[in-house]
Amino acid sequence: MPEQDEAARLDALIVDEGLPSGFRATVDTVLRPLARRIADDRRRLGRSMIAGLCGSQGSGKSTFAAVLSILLETMGLTTAILSLDDLYLTSGERRALARDRHPLFAIRGPPGTHDVALGERTLGALTEDRSALVDLPRFDKASDTRLRPDARAGVKAPVDVVLFEGWCVGARPQPAHELARAINALEHDEDAEGDWRREVNRALGAEYQTLFSRLDLLVLLQAPGFEHVRAWRSLQERKLALRLKAEGRADKVMDAAALDRFIMYYERLTRWILREMPGRADVVIRLGPDHEVVEMSGA
Repeated sequence: MPEQDEAARLDALIVDEGLPSGFRATVDTVLRPLARRIADDRRRLGRSMIAGLCGSQGSGKSTFAAVLSILLETMGLTTAILSLDDLYLTSGERRALARDRHPLFAIRGPPGTHDVALGERTLGALTEDRSALVDLPRFDKASDTRLRPDARAGVKAPVDVVLFEGWCVGARPQPAHELARAINALEHDEDAEGDWRREVNRALGAEYQTLFSRLDLLVLLQAPGFEHVRAWRSLQERKLALRLKAEGRADKVMDAAALDRFIMYYERLTRWILREMPGRADVVIRLGPDHEVVEMSGA
């Protein structure tokens, strides 16, 4: 892709995402070196590679993945972006989990609420199938269901680089003793015996590790602390509200109370990732309170 096309695509992305003009500096000082690291790794491997991007809600994973895709394509590499959010089980499937395992599984988010087998099939198809057209799964959060195949984007496989982004991509389970104490009102009031959090941890330590073992590179977008996640996720919800209002679906937006409850589902594992993952991720991008990049290591 010519450099003029790259500039035009980056400009369009900045406008579409409502990003500040200073984001261009982040592209040049952070994402371009990271793209070069990924391209070098891909060439050393001599095969398709999967780069995982992990970060809390609202940390900018999808934006970073979109920019990396543009930069890598300028370097002559084909890419595909897969989001962990697009692997969510449908509301009906989660209702069955809530009935059979624990009521808290009705809400999407933590391990146990994704179609891990679909993730494995998709990553395999993107990296191993020859001359195949791969349908990328897409999940509509407003309607809480996966989009039908005719609404998906087909990608010709194999691609050089898959960018697999998600809030707990690459995460490891917590030690069992850390599950004993509830860490917020949701766990205290609705998981008093700890059955839900133990099942989440079990799933993370089992089928999710099989999925994450496919990663060739792990990048962590490290929030300054969990207290910033609420503000970042609120910003996401406001952007979603604008889109849904234009589509006539404004009733699907969470109010402040619903958002606070929703974030509690993610709190335990987010705090654990911020503690545990920086010491082993291949690349760590440390963020400030306003999403500014404070430091990057490994790229």
